[in-house]
Amino acid sequence: MAHATHAPQIAYLGGQNTLSPLAVVALRVAVTLTVWSERRRTRLHLKHLDDHLLRDIGLDRLTAQEEANRKFWLM
Repeated sequence: MAHATHAPQIAYLGGQNTLSPLAVVALRVAVTLTVWSERRRTRLHLKHLDDHLLRDIGLDRLTAQEEANRKFWLM
């Protein structure tokens, strides 16, 4: 999901001769941590949506709870 939005930037920066291999690794770690943080935050918010907001996004309470309980490192 969010990882795919960063893939072109990582590929571009990773292909540059100005970045050391260590910088490329650091960049990938930073992007991964950002994606994980975003997933954790959105899943926590999902737990607190009321039923009419869940219907607006096409989810029922059980599906929302299952998604909210998933580990942040899982897609």
